[in-house]
Amino acid sequence: MNGIGQYLAQLLFLCSGTTSLIASILNWDWFFNSAHTIDIVKKEGRAFARVAYGLLGVVLIGASIFFFVMTRAAFEEKALM
Repeated sequence: MNGIGQYLAQLLFLCSGTTSLIASILNWDWFFNSAHTIDIVKKEGRAFARVAYGLLGVVLIGASIFFFVMTRAAFEEKALM
């Protein structure tokens, strides 16, 4: 991916991570009753699912910030050459 595609991927990571983190903090029913999360809720319990998705949200937000910083540094380094 080049240019705008990288920023779109970072935005997707940021939005997904933020949604996951806020859903875990606010205990959103629509999030934890969805088809993709109901299996982990049934197997491990709602509390475990909240912690797991909260951590996933933090990781995705962190990855988004990391890749944003690295992309900016790469573009600045390329501009200096």
